[in-house]
Amino acid sequence: MQSKHRCGWCVGDDLYEAYHDQEWGVPVYDDDTLFEFLILETFQAGLSWITVLRKRENFRKAFDNFDYKTIANYKQAKIDSLLQDAGIIRNKLKVNATVTNAKAFMNVQQEFGSFSKYIWGFVDGKPIKNTLKNYKDAPATTALSDAISKDLKKRGFKFVGSTVIYAHMQTTGMVNDHEVGCFRYDEV
Repeated sequence: MQSKHRCGWCVGDDLYEAYHDQEWGVPVYDDDTLFEFLILETFQAGLSWITVLRKRENFRKAFDNFDYKTIANYKQAKIDSLLQDAGIIRNKLKVNATVTNAKAFMNVQQEFGSFSKYIWGFVDGKPIKNTLKNYKDAPATTALSDAISKDLKKRGFKFVGSTVIYAHMQTTGMVNDHEVGCFRYDEV
């Protein structure tokens, strides 16, 4: 049996390969999932994605299944308990930013009807399909991720620099950066 060709960044780690095969680059239009990935991407800032992926279930438990309505109402005692939780990345600025971002997320929902309508509006509701031969050729940022980052910051979001936003775009399928030789390239 011949193995499938995957993007080089995930090869050799079962968790990474499963994430690549099932989630990465698949267009996400659901607000709950968009919020989850936004939070995970903000915690990833300055770290490797696999670090966050390995802690994903811990994040899910610690952050009430990424329920932004609940997170927006976190009190200091809950924030303090999160900062003691060894199962997540215990960065005070990122934990506080999660609460701030939950509030900003709901403000965007109120203004646009959903966060999905807002974020996908930047690409007219359709994924951008790039033609990368090697994953290493993918940019860290683009003019579009710069613009989205700037707009999110204007709306009060934290830890949403252009690199974080481009990674979010890749994760949620706003941009297809699968290698053209990857079996997922034409599937997503």
